[in-house]
Amino acid sequence: MIQALKNLLGFGPKVDFAELMKNGAVIIDVRTRNEFNSGHIKGSKNIPLNTISSNLNKINKDKPIITCCASGVRSGSAKAILKGKGYTEIHNGGGWMSLQNKLK
Repeated sequence: MIQALKNLLGFGPKVDFAELMKNGAVIIDVRTRNEFNSGHIKGSKNIPLNTISSNLNKINKDKPIITCCASGVRSGSAKAILKGKGYTEIHNGGGWMSLQNKLK
């Protein structure tokens, strides 16, 4: 149970986010539009968490997906929602600023 919670929140096994990006991963930033507009990772898509289920048509199931937000909590929820909708390769990138540093 604890490991499952850690995995959901992005504290599971180490993920090479830069390698995922080289393999065509898409970053989904699930913060609000205002939060996204105040700063985000270049090339990321903004799909706020409360709209993710109604915007599945904007998320390609055939590519790796990295979710991010401000701290990792909302992106963990987005990961769970997407897994429940049949998406298979989803990674919680945590907070967008720390994820941005991992991509350098």
